[in-house]
Amino acid sequence: MKREVGDQELKWRKQAKSNSSPFPTLVGTSAVYPVLGNVYPVGYYYVDIRIGYPPKPFYLDIDTGSDLTWLHCDAPCLQCPEVPHPLYRLIENSHILCPDPICAIVHALEDHQCEKPTDHCDYEVEYADQGSSQGLLVKDVFPLRSSNGSLVGPRFCGFDQEGSSGTTSPTDGVLGLGRGKSSIVSQLQRIGLVRNVIGHCFSSNGGGFLFFGDDLVPSSGVVWTPMSRDPKNQNHYSPGPAELFFGKQSISVKDLHIMKDLTKTPLKITASDETLSICWKGAKAFKSITEVKKYFKPVILSFMNGKKAQRMEIPPESYLIISEFGNVCSGILNGTEIGLEDLNLIGDNFFQDRTVIYDNEKQEIGWATANCDRLPKSGIALL
Repeated sequence: MKREVGDQELKWRKQAKSNSSPFPTLVGTSAVYPVLGNVYPVGYYYVDIRIGYPPKPFYLDIDTGSDLTWLHCDAPCLQCPEVPHPLYRLIENSHILCPDPICAIVHALEDHQCEKPTDHCDYEVEYADQGSSQGLLVKDVFPLRSSNGSLVGPRFCGFDQEGSSGTTSPTDGVLGLGRGKSSIVSQLQRIGLVRNVIGHCFSSNGGGFLFFGDDLVPSSGVVWTPMSRDPKNQNHYSPGPAELFFGKQSISVKDLHIMKDLTKTPLKITASDETLSICWKGAKAFKSITEVKKYFKPVILSFMNGKKAQRMEIPPESYLIISEFGNVCSGILNGTEIGLEDLNLIGDNFFQDRTVIYDNEKQEIGWATANCDRLPKSGIALL
């Protein structure tokens, strides 16, 4: 079944193409990309990136939880889905060989051995949503337009795609922005183009922007907390344990039922809507969060990793969505329902209308309220 593209998404794509060159904008030493997509109903954020020379467009899913950047490739492929653009075509002599240092980095968590120095470097990655990808490492140009108009070409680790689930995919691959040395920003940092800092700003209206480098980190107004040093989180961005408050009351996984206590409102729990863990219906279908946000309290995350607790207040419009059935649903997932024991899950909806910074140089995560509808230091409106 072919995926339908909604009018709003077509609008984002059209405006992103008309408002930007085929290359990211370089602000000082930061590269800035317009972001497409939204929390709901699209369900993901992605960037339109040019790769190769001459450069060709690809939609890459933004993933701060993994390191590897890969594309579906024009090669023998098992279970590869239909993608938005023509498959990436390997260029001659682009394969990375097993002895290459980048291959050792990709396989750092396993016993990396080369049977022959001419062997190609392969990879395999599995994701939390049960998806997977496997293939071969290659090198290609990842063009950035510098301030003087010239093109610079850091080496890009693309992948010969051999396995994936599903019959269609809304993107051509994954942009891996994790903490590992094989992530694209780590590679850019090693050749001296940008500092190892990533930031994103997702608009509640849809779209936003993504940046590499530290020139766009606000000089004030940012709340910072250290990244977790727990070995279990070494490849993921985590501020460590956080306490969750609904209004002024602390709640845990087992206490998420507190959010169901809306007896003095016209909202009633509905079990027929399985969009998210908890959904409520009203006397009639809702069209926007504005109609229901008055019934809910802010959610506060209190991060304890550091000298003092840092608090992030999340307004109702950032943790609620209106489902396709016209109900209002909570974007906080009870982790016990999917085998995560005592963990609650939050997603991109919590980070709307604020800049979120992952500073790998200082090992800190920061956030600040922001206008995410416009590219920074430019007059380009995304919507």
